[in-house]
Amino acid sequence: MQNESHKQELHEIIVAAASGDEVAWRSLVEAYSYRVFALIRSKCANEELAEEITQSTFCTVAQKLSTYTETGKFEAWLFRIAMNRLRDEMRRRKRHAVPMENEMIGVLSGGISDQHDDEETAAQAQSLRAAVRQLSSSDQDIIYMRHSAGMSYKQIAEVLGEPLGTVLARQHRALKKLRSYMDSDDYLQNSSNKGAIDSDEGR
Repeated sequence: MQNESHKQELHEIIVAAASGDEVAWRSLVEAYSYRVFALIRSKCANEELAEEITQSTFCTVAQKLSTYTETGKFEAWLFRIAMNRLRDEMRRRKRHAVPMENEMIGVLSGGISDQHDDEETAAQAQSLRAAVRQLSSSDQDIIYMRHSAGMSYKQIAEVLGEPLGTVLARQHRALKKLRSYMDSDDYLQNSSNKGAIDSDEGR
Protein backbone atom coordinates (compact mmCIF):
# COMPACT_ATOMS: atom_id res chain seq x y z
CA MET A 1 0.00 0.00 0.00
CA GLN A 2 2.83 2.36 0.87
CA ASN A 3 4.47 1.61 -2.47
CA GLU A 4 1.25 2.42 -4.33
CA SER A 5 0.95 5.66 -2.37
CA HIS A 6 4.52 6.59 -3.33
CA LYS A 7 3.87 5.83 -7.00
CA GLN A 8 0.77 8.01 -6.97
CA GLU A 9 2.62 10.84 -5.27
CA LEU A 10 5.48 10.60 -7.78
CA HIS A 11 2.99 10.58 -10.64
CA GLU A 12 1.39 13.78 -9.36
CA ILE A 13 4.78 15.46 -8.93
CA ILE A 14 5.85 14.48 -12.46
CA VAL A 15 2.62 15.75 -14.00
CA ALA A 16 2.88 19.02 -12.09
CA ALA A 17 6.57 19.48 -12.95
CA ALA A 18 5.89 18.76 -16.62
CA SER A 19 3.21 21.46 -16.62
CA GLY A 20 5.67 24.03 -15.27
CA ASP A 21 5.13 23.84 -11.52
CA GLU A 22 8.47 25.04 -10.09
CA VAL A 23 7.82 23.63 -6.61
CA ALA A 24 7.15 20.19 -8.08
CA TRP A 25 10.25 20.45 -10.28
CA ARG A 26 12.47 21.37 -7.32
CA SER A 27 10.99 18.46 -5.38
CA LEU A 28 11.88 16.10 -8.22
CA VAL A 29 15.43 17.43 -8.50
CA GLU A 30 15.99 17.24 -4.75
CA ALA A 31 14.70 13.67 -4.63
CA TYR A 32 16.85 12.34 -7.48
CA SER A 33 19.85 14.61 -8.10
CA TYR A 34 22.11 12.87 -5.60
CA ARG A 35 21.20 9.45 -6.99
CA VAL A 36 22.13 10.59 -10.48
CA PHE A 37 25.37 12.14 -9.20
CA ALA A 38 26.26 8.96 -7.28
CA LEU A 39 25.62 6.83 -10.38
CA ILE A 40 27.79 8.97 -12.65
CA ARG A 41 30.47 9.38 -9.99
CA SER A 42 30.73 5.60 -9.78
CA LYS A 43 31.35 5.43 -13.54
CA CYS A 44 34.07 8.07 -13.78
CA ALA A 45 36.90 9.24 -11.56
CA ASN A 46 36.04 12.91 -11.92
CA GLU A 47 33.72 14.58 -9.42
CA GLU A 48 33.51 17.78 -11.46
CA LEU A 49 32.45 15.79 -14.53
CA ALA A 50 29.84 13.93 -12.44
CA GLU A 51 28.37 17.25 -11.30
CA GLU A 52 28.36 18.54 -14.88
CA ILE A 53 26.60 15.41 -16.16
CA THR A 54 24.06 15.59 -13.33
CA GLN A 55 23.15 19.16 -14.28
CA SER A 56 23.00 18.25 -17.96
CA THR A 57 20.80 15.24 -17.18
CA PHE A 58 18.18 17.36 -15.45
CA CYS A 59 18.24 19.88 -18.31
CA THR A 60 17.37 16.99 -20.63
CA VAL A 61 14.73 15.70 -18.20
CA ALA A 62 13.12 19.16 -18.13
CA GLN A 63 12.81 19.04 -21.92
CA LYS A 64 11.53 15.45 -22.10
CA LEU A 65 9.44 15.16 -18.94
CA SER A 66 6.18 15.73 -20.79
CA THR A 67 6.98 12.70 -22.99
CA TYR A 68 7.56 10.34 -20.05
CA THR A 69 4.90 7.64 -20.36
CA GLU A 70 5.41 5.89 -17.00
CA THR A 71 5.62 2.48 -18.68
CA GLY A 72 8.66 1.78 -16.50
CA LYS A 73 10.22 3.07 -13.33
CA PHE A 74 10.95 6.79 -13.41
CA GLU A 75 14.38 6.20 -11.87
CA ALA A 76 15.33 3.77 -14.65
CA TRP A 77 14.25 6.31 -17.29
CA LEU A 78 16.22 9.02 -15.50
CA PHE A 79 19.34 6.85 -15.23
CA ARG A 80 19.21 6.01 -18.94
CA ILE A 81 19.27 9.71 -19.74
CA ALA A 82 22.21 10.19 -17.36
CA MET A 83 24.20 7.34 -18.91
CA ASN A 84 23.51 8.63 -22.42
CA ARG A 85 24.74 12.06 -21.37
CA LEU A 86 27.90 10.51 -19.95
CA ARG A 87 28.57 8.62 -23.18
CA ASP A 88 28.01 11.79 -25.22
CA GLU A 89 30.36 13.76 -23.00
CA MET A 90 33.08 11.10 -23.15
CA ARG A 91 32.90 11.15 -26.93
CA ARG A 92 33.03 14.94 -26.97
CA ARG A 93 36.05 14.96 -24.69
CA LYS A 94 37.71 12.34 -26.86
CA ARG A 95 37.52 14.71 -29.83
CA HIS A 96 39.05 17.54 -27.79
CA ALA A 97 41.35 15.44 -25.64
CA VAL A 98 44.88 16.31 -24.63
CA PRO A 99 47.01 14.01 -26.82
CA MET A 100 47.41 10.55 -25.30
CA GLU A 101 50.02 9.44 -27.85
CA ASN A 102 53.03 9.29 -25.51
CA GLU A 103 51.21 7.03 -23.04
CA MET A 104 49.87 4.83 -25.82
CA ILE A 105 53.29 4.50 -27.46
CA GLY A 106 54.56 3.09 -24.17
CA VAL A 107 51.67 0.60 -24.03
CA LEU A 108 52.15 -0.54 -27.62
CA SER A 109 55.90 -0.99 -27.15
CA GLY A 110 55.27 -3.38 -24.27
CA GLY A 111 56.10 -0.89 -21.55
CA ILE A 112 59.71 -0.43 -22.65
CA SER A 113 60.67 3.17 -21.94
CA ASP A 114 63.36 3.82 -24.53
CA GLN A 115 64.56 7.35 -24.90
CA HIS A 116 63.33 8.92 -28.13
CA ASP A 117 64.20 12.28 -29.56
CA ASP A 118 61.43 14.75 -30.33
CA GLU A 119 61.44 13.92 -34.05
CA GLU A 120 60.94 10.20 -33.47
CA THR A 121 58.25 10.74 -30.85
CA ALA A 122 56.39 13.13 -33.15
CA ALA A 123 56.56 10.59 -35.98
CA GLN A 124 55.25 7.83 -33.72
CA ALA A 125 52.43 10.06 -32.49
CA GLN A 126 51.44 10.91 -36.05
CA SER A 127 51.36 7.24 -37.00
CA LEU A 128 49.42 6.32 -33.87
CA ARG A 129 46.75 8.92 -34.61
CA ALA A 130 46.37 7.46 -38.10
CA ALA A 131 46.09 3.95 -36.65
CA VAL A 132 43.47 4.94 -34.08
CA ARG A 133 41.35 6.48 -36.83
CA GLN A 134 41.19 3.06 -38.50
CA LEU A 135 39.39 1.58 -35.49
CA SER A 136 35.63 1.57 -35.21
CA SER A 137 34.08 4.47 -33.32
CA SER A 138 33.16 2.20 -30.40
CA ASP A 139 36.70 0.81 -30.16
CA GLN A 140 38.08 4.35 -30.27
CA ASP A 141 35.81 5.12 -27.31
CA ILE A 142 37.31 2.23 -25.33
CA ILE A 143 40.88 3.29 -26.15
CA TYR A 144 40.14 6.86 -25.12
CA MET A 145 38.31 5.99 -21.91
CA ARG A 146 41.05 3.59 -20.83
CA HIS A 147 44.22 5.42 -21.86
CA SER A 148 43.22 9.08 -21.80
CA ALA A 149 40.41 9.29 -19.25
CA GLY A 150 42.06 6.64 -17.05
CA MET A 151 38.84 4.71 -16.45
CA SER A 152 38.91 1.14 -15.16
CA TYR A 153 37.65 -1.69 -17.36
CA LYS A 154 34.71 -2.16 -15.00
CA GLN A 155 33.77 1.52 -15.34
CA ILE A 156 34.05 1.32 -19.13
CA ALA A 157 31.84 -1.77 -19.21
CA GLU A 158 29.19 -0.02 -17.12
CA VAL A 159 29.28 3.14 -19.23
CA LEU A 160 28.97 1.17 -22.48
CA GLY A 161 26.43 -1.25 -21.04
CA GLU A 162 28.51 -4.24 -22.12
CA PRO A 163 29.86 -7.27 -20.21
CA LEU A 164 33.34 -6.80 -18.75
CA GLY A 165 34.65 -9.71 -20.82
CA THR A 166 33.44 -8.08 -24.03
CA VAL A 167 35.19 -4.82 -23.18
CA LEU A 168 38.43 -6.64 -22.31
CA ALA A 169 38.31 -8.59 -25.58
CA ARG A 170 37.64 -5.47 -27.64
CA GLN A 171 40.43 -3.58 -25.90
CA HIS A 172 42.82 -6.48 -26.58
CA ARG A 173 41.85 -6.64 -30.26
CA ALA A 174 42.12 -2.87 -30.65
CA LEU A 175 45.61 -2.77 -29.12
CA LYS A 176 46.66 -5.71 -31.28
CA LYS A 177 45.55 -3.84 -34.39
CA LEU A 178 47.37 -0.70 -33.31
CA ARG A 179 50.55 -2.62 -32.41
CA SER A 180 50.46 -4.42 -35.75
CA TYR A 181 50.19 -1.12 -37.58
CA MET A 182 53.00 0.45 -35.56
CA ASP A 183 55.26 -2.53 -36.38
CA SER A 184 54.35 -2.60 -40.05
CA ASP A 185 56.40 -1.44 -43.00
CA ASP A 186 53.87 1.37 -43.49
CA TYR A 187 54.67 2.75 -40.06
CA LEU A 188 58.44 2.49 -40.63
CA GLN A 189 58.03 4.17 -44.01
CA ASN A 190 55.93 6.96 -42.51
CA SER A 191 58.51 7.54 -39.78
CA SER A 192 61.31 7.55 -42.34
CA ASN A 193 59.47 9.97 -44.60
CA LYS A 194 58.67 12.26 -41.68
CA GLY A 195 62.32 12.35 -40.69
CA ALA A 196 63.40 13.03 -44.26
CA ILE A 197 60.90 15.88 -44.60
CA ASP A 198 62.05 17.45 -41.34
CA SER A 199 65.65 17.06 -42.43
CA ASP A 200 64.97 18.71 -45.78
CA GLU A 201 63.15 21.58 -44.10
CA GLY A 202 66.12 22.14 -41.83
CA ARG A 203 68.54 22.65 -44.69
